[in-house]
Amino acid sequence: MRIDVWSDVVCPWCYIGKRRLESALARYEDAAGVEVRWHSFQLDPAHPAGLREPTAAMLTRKKGIGPEQVREMQRQVTELAAAEGLRYDLDRSISVNTLDAHRLLQLADRRGVGGAAHERLLAAHLCEGETVDDVETLVRLGVEAGLDGTEARRALESGAYTDEVAADVAEARRIGVSGVPFFVLDGAYGVSGAQPVDTFLHALRTAGAARGRV
Repeated sequence: MRIDVWSDVVCPWCYIGKRRLESALARYEDAAGVEVRWHSFQLDPAHPAGLREPTAAMLTRKKGIGPEQVREMQRQVTELAAAEGLRYDLDRSISVNTLDAHRLLQLADRRGVGGAAHERLLAAHLCEGETVDDVETLVRLGVEAGLDGTEARRALESGAYTDEVAADVAEARRIGVSGVPFFVLDGAYGVSGAQPVDTFLHALRTAGAARGRV
């Protein structure tokens, strides 16, 4: 079974959803036969390239709500993340345009470390306050995930994989994805959002049973 996941590295719900899927897979009887593939999605593709803004300030500006409301939103999502073993530090998170991060992830996917790279960038942004549009930072994170540093730098500095990111986004639109995380199991069963572990497990068993009937 293949699971295709659309996700953005600055999305707190995407990391929670990733952990919940992993928890469901740990309970799924046929997990050894499951392949997870990560796909690019930008929550805010219009975010100006090079603009680095504290996430709290960005949410206040974009949503038109006060700082107290933003802090409460971030507190709630931080508590939900903690229940999945994730230690968010959203006070330090910096909102950026994620195109370069996704270009790096496209390279990582082709080198067989797509999952590790996605994990590393999510943690970097949401837990460590890293600036994930900075070339030096992205190269370092890519190396930590298993990429060759020279190849990662060359890809980032050349504009490589821009078309591949756009293709992932276009495919998401084609199948009706408007927000992330979004999971497609075996090309047939969609799961939208960071659903509870039991929901993922039910979807896995449903998709697995359908595959067995083919």
